[in-house]
Amino acid sequence: MVSYVTVSAKIPRKLKELLDKYGIKPGPIIRRALEEEVRRKILEEAEERARELSKRVAHIPDEEVARLIREDREGR
Repeated sequence: MVSYVTVSAKIPRKLKELLDKYGIKPGPIIRRALEEEVRRKILEEAEERARELSKRVAHIPDEEVARLIREDREGR
């Protein structure tokens, strides 16, 4: 079961009037924008971790990496 919390934001009165005028429900738009922002941050974090890992293993020769991958595959 999904649990929900309420998040609020202050917006200019004119924007609220326009939302009402055009029948725009802010909930789905806010939810989508927040999901996209979180997804972007997760990708940024993964990219940073990949860069750090790349620096840590850069000294390992390609042949050694290939050997380790082969051993791992054979061990499954």
